Amino acid sequence: MRIDLHTHSTASDGTDTPAELVRHAAAAGLDVVALTDHDTTRGYDEAVAALPPGLTLVTGAELSCRVDGVSMHMLAYLFDPAEPDLLAERELVRDDRVPRARGMIAKLNELGVPVTWEQVARIAGDGSVGRPHVATALVELGVVPSVSDAFTPEWLADGGRAHVEKHETDPFEAIRLIKGAGGVAVFAHPAASKRGRTVPESVIAELAAAGLDGIEVDHMDHDAPARARLRGLAGDLGLLVTGSSDYHGSRKSCVLGEYTTDPEIYGEITRRATGAFPVPGAGGV
Repeated sequence: MRIDLHTHSTASDGTDTPAELVRHAAAAGLDVVALTDHDTTRGYDEAVAALPPGLTLVTGAELSCRVDGVSMHMLAYLFDPAEPDLLAERELVRDDRVPRARGMIAKLNELGVPVTWEQVARIAGDGSVGRPHVATALVELGVVPSVSDAFTPEWLADGGRAHVEKHETDPFEAIRLIKGAGGVAVFAHPAASKRGRTVPESVIAELAAAGLDGIEVDHMDHDAPARARLRGLAGDLGLLVTGSSDYHGSRKSCVLGEYTTDPEIYGEITRRATGAFPVPGAGGV
């Protein structure tokens, strides 16, 4: 049983539509895939309608958080998307994305880069605009060779020359909101140091005490020593260990199913969730 619990569609910053995403997940031999777009659930209906036989969809979202000045992402699984408190917080984060993107464009213009809002909006399409769309614009202009090369201090990394902060949820509040909506909370790629500063293990311990369910260990941004360290930390704190591709379509080099989650862990996630249930395709698992 192959399970990938972290993917993105055009509802946020992926390049596959939700329908294309589930079709590609089935073609990649996955049995379960989670749709976890940034701060939005807009892709759910399309993904469910296109769900192929034999594939089960886990609904979720990746919430933008910040603690002690460090950005982090919280994966929320199987919550009630209509629960008003978590919905209001997701909308608050999403509403701040447009002025933030415009601010980054202004800084890039000051640095001599001729990126425009129209270009970034075209790249984002119907998705929630974010840094990857600005990064893609830099690739189109030949400023950087790839999206990942835009996430450096020279350009868009946290604290970088063209970085602009956005509203981000306190992770302790995010856990409270996720739990209040019947969901399960997993800290995404906690050791992804190339993205910027990472959250100290002491804070992860505090998050665990506050109800964090798990940490994403097997991820493309974690090398073998980081994975081993995180797996040990999870064991010490009683946290679930997940693995995921963080698939973004053609925007990133990761592929569906590159890293996967143990079926027993997936089963525990589904047992803990009360806000929603996995959706099987016709004849699904």
